[in-house]
Amino acid sequence: MPAPPQDDWDRHWENYAAAASLNPAQRMRHRLIERLILQSNSPIRIRICDIGSGQGDLIAALARALPQAEFVGLELSATGVEIARRKVPSARFHIADLCHSQAEDFGLRAWATHAVCSEVLEHVDDPLIFLQATANYLAPGGLLIVTVPGGPMSAFDRHLGHRQHFDREKIRGLLERSGFAVERVCLTGFPFFNLYRLTVILRGRKLIEDVNEQTASRASSLATVTMRLFRALFIFNLMDSPLGWQVIAIARKPA
Repeated sequence: MPAPPQDDWDRHWENYAAAASLNPAQRMRHRLIERLILQSNSPIRIRICDIGSGQGDLIAALARALPQAEFVGLELSATGVEIARRKVPSARFHIADLCHSQAEDFGLRAWATHAVCSEVLEHVDDPLIFLQATANYLAPGGLLIVTVPGGPMSAFDRHLGHRQHFDREKIRGLLERSGFAVERVCLTGFPFFNLYRLTVILRGRKLIEDVNEQTASRASSLATVTMRLFRALFIFNLMDSPLGWQVIAIARKPA
């Protein structure tokens, strides 16, 4: 099988930053991550490292919910970092490549009480090395929250560079081999996130054209109404169900 093409993340964020910010699935994940951090009852000041911080949407959302926390974002794309710095000037963002074992530490070794890696591992050729590099930024006993897609892969997923999707056993095994102690793996999103994903799958490659057209102009009225509808419906998703297509794992770096 030929190697997957090299991802161009600068071009990705130039083209899709606005669409990602409107994505109801992204907002659903951000709410879940916020809830898990708030439930973690950290006894010291919270320091959050967003691994693969994109254009800064997650840190922007968490900064509103946790105004006393400190934030750092690590992102491969210079374009993503530039957008994120404008969006959240109070946070620190670094251009970082965690796809090899010698990733730069930026003076952040064992800095974070919490690390988040949301919708990143599916893009990575060697997620084991990536998670091992992630552990360097997390303090002993620190909490890691991972979200990855489950369920079938769509044409749009492949267009965005997805290498694989995950299930409960696959993400648990990957985290354990990376040296983390897994506390919980949830399959969330049933039924309405699954329905959203089915619309993406059924739309096929036409969705790529739709998003490109919206990027060139503005989202259509139908697209805007559809995204608002799903945002409302996602409130009723089950947090954990064998049928859920959004995978969330909670793990700790051993003390």
